[in-house]
Amino acid sequence: MADYTLDTEIKYLKGVGENRAKILGSELQLTSVFDLIYYFPFRHVDRSKLFRIADIPHTDALIQFKGKITEFKETQLTNRTLLTAIVADDSGTIEIVWFAAHSWVKRSYRTNVEYLFFGKPNVFNRKVSVVHPEIEPIENYYKKHNFTFAPIYRIPDKIKKSSISTKTIQSLVEQAMEIAQGKIVDFYTPQFLAKHTLMPLPEALKNIHFPGNHEMLALAENRLKFDELFLLQLDLMRQFKLRKEKIDGIVMPAVGRFFNTFYHHKLPFTLTGAQKRVVREIFENIKNGEQMNRLLQGDVGSGKTLVALLSSLLAADNGFQSCLMAPTEILAKQHFASITKMLGDMDFRVEILTGSTKKKDRKGLFEDLAAGRVHLIIGTHALIEDPVVFENLGLVVVDEQHRFGVAQRAKLWKKGQQTPHVLVVTATPIPRTLAMTLYGDLDISIIDELPPGRKPIRTVHYYDTKREKLYDFMKEQIALGRQVYIVFPLITESENFDYQNLEEGYERVTANFGRDNVVMVHGKMKPDEKNAAMQRFVNNEAQIMVATTVIEVGVDVPNASIMVIESAERFGLSQLHQLRGRVGRGAEQSYCILLTSYKLSADSRKRMNIITSTNDGFVIAEEDLKIRGYGDIEGTRQSGLPFELKIASIGRDHSVLEYARKVANAMIEDDPMLSKPEHQALRQFIRKRLKDSVHWGMIS
Repeated sequence: MADYTLDTEIKYLKGVGENRAKILGSELQLTSVFDLIYYFPFRHVDRSKLFRIADIPHTDALIQFKGKITEFKETQLTNRTLLTAIVADDSGTIEIVWFAAHSWVKRSYRTNVEYLFFGKPNVFNRKVSVVHPEIEPIENYYKKHNFTFAPIYRIPDKIKKSSISTKTIQSLVEQAMEIAQGKIVDFYTPQFLAKHTLMPLPEALKNIHFPGNHEMLALAENRLKFDELFLLQLDLMRQFKLRKEKIDGIVMPAVGRFFNTFYHHKLPFTLTGAQKRVVREIFENIKNGEQMNRLLQGDVGSGKTLVALLSSLLAADNGFQSCLMAPTEILAKQHFASITKMLGDMDFRVEILTGSTKKKDRKGLFEDLAAGRVHLIIGTHALIEDPVVFENLGLVVVDEQHRFGVAQRAKLWKKGQQTPHVLVVTATPIPRTLAMTLYGDLDISIIDELPPGRKPIRTVHYYDTKREKLYDFMKEQIALGRQVYIVFPLITESENFDYQNLEEGYERVTANFGRDNVVMVHGKMKPDEKNAAMQRFVNNEAQIMVATTVIEVGVDVPNASIMVIESAERFGLSQLHQLRGRVGRGAEQSYCILLTSYKLSADSRKRMNIITSTNDGFVIAEEDLKIRGYGDIEGTRQSGLPFELKIASIGRDHSVLEYARKVANAMIEDDPMLSKPEHQALRQFIRKRLKDSVHWGMIS
């Protein structure tokens, strides 16, 4: 192995070969020695303790014991054969069970020879057994397991069928660590390590796999978490600094007749303090010549569209056009309707462009847009098509930007003669730690107040045995002229989930309320059918909409005052909050009713308690991050992070994240291009190891 390097392909390691290398590459992205070293275990098991068989606990935890196999026996079941071994020590006996690979087991292990067994005990018919344990010669306990903690690696079920286990990965990592000796160079200087109390990299990589004790494992984890979060923040800080320094923004210093006319004569309600603050922040950006790149966060119904309109009025006062890009045609039409209604008879021209805009209407629209006769155009991704040309695009507003690809957004930016100001709007409340990580290259504004007159939505949790009581309440509300959403998690019955499904639910609701009063909407419908059903509900021709989560974004019916969420345990906190935000848009009291079965996990019960106790989207987002971790909500940004976090968790490691951010900020302020001698190893690591993921294109 002396000739092997960190870039040596995995197929050359002992026990791999071409076939296994293909599986490890495609399923785990393990292609080289370097990849193996950075494939971290998700937990460790204390291998220092040996149980006597009589003392093996009835637990779900992995345990270890030694003993001799006294006999093998086969039992014929209905559809397969069971192989059992009786293992004994001086305290008693235990059964070891295999459901497959019987011939290999009998060839590999002999009776009356002492082995080390490692696995999970199961209790069946009051007897303890261990299914498919790891087995090795007892001498390995004294030789090989000189480390206290054994690494346990994540192995997808798909590759377990290829006889790849955590033990296989452990063996490959041991080989990789042997090859890596003397070849891993730390990219921090000794002074940097000392200043920030960080374990040297070779030591950290050794101890993350095979730690000597708890303390060494904690130090290794801290170093590697810091690395991931520091490199991430370094990239975001560099982009932020370069944009501020290198990109000239369009100067928009005037507050003129468009803004003033609307503000003094057309405002539908007095702006909240939060809206006024955000408009000031936007104006500060655009008036002084720096290119604005701002994320505007606010709960559903907090008045983000109004802020976007005020920003486009400011752009028009300075002679520039604006566009607002929405992810769906429904949402684009909704924005168009609400903005034109607010503007009334003002001579501020707003147009809409979507996939269904007729060909004959497009020609005139394109001509007017290119001649500067349109002040604001609202649309879907149709806005990025080549025929769309602006005379002088100055402001781009992107609604729910995570629904668009990076390339789509970039095409829109290029439609201006100069880089336009960018306002990214989202109704998905993003926790501060997550926003700092995902959007560290943007300025962030938050609307944290609801407009006056809005009543907080009352949220209650019912078990599905209360359905009749719920239907009575719905009938009372419908008699008062209100409308109801009923949301289901599935379209058709699934073998995997015992959740109420849409089609069954639709039949049940129509049986109680009549078919003419109910519409059904789901993602598998043709667009025309879906739009027609939604339109019936918008026009109050149907009082109940039975739907999947397609209504999470895009339907605004102020008259709808009840949101019923069936099998609410199936939804995450943020999704429940988004769905709840579909009601509460009018002046009437609105309700969100969460229906669940009695069988709830601890996490589901916790979610129900949180969502019924607060309407604050940011509190909910923070709690969601704690419960589910970053991975489940990374959809908040189209491309996720610049590179995959293998060990750090944005939800759990916010103190490491904040510290890493401070250190990254200081380094970028001092040396934006990492050109100083002490930063050369770091610069090289970024270029070589993260070249495909971190956007360091300017480092040459």
